[in-house]
Amino acid sequence: MKFNLNSNNMFFFYMLIFSTLISISANSWMGCWIGLEINLLSFIPLISNSNNLLASEAALKYFLTQSIASINFLFSILLKMILLKNFEINNLFAILINSSMLMKMGSAPFHFWFPNIIEGLSWLNCFILMTWQKITPMILLSYYMNKNFVIMIMLINTIIGAIGGINQTSLRKLLTFSSINNLGWMMFSILISENLWMLYFLTYSFLISIMCFSFHMLNIYFINQLFIFNMNFFMKLLIFINFLSLGGLPPFLGFFPKWIVINFMIMSKFYIISFIFIMMSLITLFFYIRIIYSCVLFNYLKLKWFNIFIKNNYFFFILFNSLISISGMILSTFYFI
Repeated sequence: MKFNLNSNNMFFFYMLIFSTLISISANSWMGCWIGLEINLLSFIPLISNSNNLLASEAALKYFLTQSIASINFLFSILLKMILLKNFEINNLFAILINSSMLMKMGSAPFHFWFPNIIEGLSWLNCFILMTWQKITPMILLSYYMNKNFVIMIMLINTIIGAIGGINQTSLRKLLTFSSINNLGWMMFSILISENLWMLYFLTYSFLISIMCFSFHMLNIYFINQLFIFNMNFFMKLLIFINFLSLGGLPPFLGFFPKWIVINFMIMSKFYIISFIFIMMSLITLFFYIRIIYSCVLFNYLKLKWFNIFIKNNYFFFILFNSLISISGMILSTFYFI
């Protein structure tokens, strides 16, 4: 399941980054579509693994769903070019283009493929799928959107992301539903401004990278592994701090972008939407706290042969990032000065 840094993977990884830059800097819809296709064809070799059936199945499922979304996107563009000579905002075409972008990024209600595919991926590929792969669809969505449709999708995202994560035992699926919940927040931030979206996306990517790196380092994939694990208590505490930060608990860094989004919601008189968003964030915090509660309080027999030796440089990396998570709110208050 590990990511091999051979020349093939390095080439496809470079193409993955390059294709996103093609899409977001293209000056025509066809250019955006070409960038998306290159992105799809460069990510599949990264996730497929001939030694792992789950990874091969994930690659095939990813190819099918993404190609359906691409066909829908191309069909919408061509239909619009034939029927309407100039690209004025038309609700039906906006919904068609938005739907294909939502399917691309694994947004609810087109999220059916996302938890299934992520179960077959390594932690590094999970990180790429939950962060980098959302940049292009999100930016293309902001170019041409039906606001009422997108607001409805945001609410569906936050609700499904919160409720879907409650009964999950797999950490990858749990982070997937957390990602779906955060997509709702990200969509609202892109409605406000692209700078706010950048801030939210970078903060979220930073927190997800710590979680994925920690779990990859400890080789943990399920919740029960966390409390069976004979792990240093301080190490557990650092992982839990990042969990709470990802959930958006006030003293931590993860709350900062949510705070700004809530502020704009209240100023724009979106009271009901802000109430739903906050309530759903509490549900996501509930399933994070449930993991923490069970890991700290369940007293398992410590097995001598089940010990783990963590390299010092990894430990200090997680310690440093956790300190940023804790002190992030103190630093972020200077943003308003």
